[in-house]
Amino acid sequence: METLEPSSSEPLALITGAAHRLGKAIALAIAGQGYAIGLHYHRSDREAQRTAAEIRAKGVAAYPLQADLTDPEQAAALFEAVSALPHPLHVLVNSAAMMPHTRIGDITPAEWDAALALNLRAPLLCAQHAARQMGELGGVIVNVTDTGSRKAWAGFPAYVVSKAGLESLTRLLARSLAPRVRVNAVAPGLILPEEGMDPREWQRLIDRLPLKRSGRPEEVAQAVVFLIQNEYITGHTLVIDGGYQLL
Repeated sequence: METLEPSSSEPLALITGAAHRLGKAIALAIAGQGYAIGLHYHRSDREAQRTAAEIRAKGVAAYPLQADLTDPEQAAALFEAVSALPHPLHVLVNSAAMMPHTRIGDITPAEWDAALALNLRAPLLCAQHAARQMGELGGVIVNVTDTGSRKAWAGFPAYVVSKAGLESLTRLLARSLAPRVRVNAVAPGLILPEEGMDPREWQRLIDRLPLKRSGRPEEVAQAVVFLIQNEYITGHTLVIDGGYQLL
């Protein structure tokens, strides 16, 4: 495939956890808006290369960038790599996350710390780095939370707490970084089942929804694009859940 010549006229959108699943859908949608894509991944190298190839096939520059975001030094190195790209950073989407299945009485300190390090501390560190790079031109940060942050999912305590914290962090960042940088969040509902989930349990959850279907990753991605484009929204969490919050 022919390699695109990078153009410094294209702004850059950095999406964490963009190799596959929801992060990939977000990366593809933002690429469709004319942004060059910084495609962060941790271990999913093959998936990241395939996603980058899909984006380049659309005539958009894409740069796979590896980092373990639970390590603050690697997070800093990621943004050093971003600063060396021939595009000004304008958008950051914090999509990388983990969803460990444990019970509150059994979760270990290491499991708790790992989930909060990726789901909550990493978005803070990335937002700090991004805001500095965006400079006086400003930009947009979108965090991916979860409609479950407003529920008491007993099987996912660290995940629920981290995502609830991310919604609070979204508001704090929005107030602190305004007016130069807008900060919002999307809270998906039943979009993709967790790996290994019993299909019957997934269907049972869907059947409870007012809209009676799971969401599509592209529908969440559309919401991210909307928050990037609408210049008078900040500090808001947009729920994309088929009515799950009504239950």
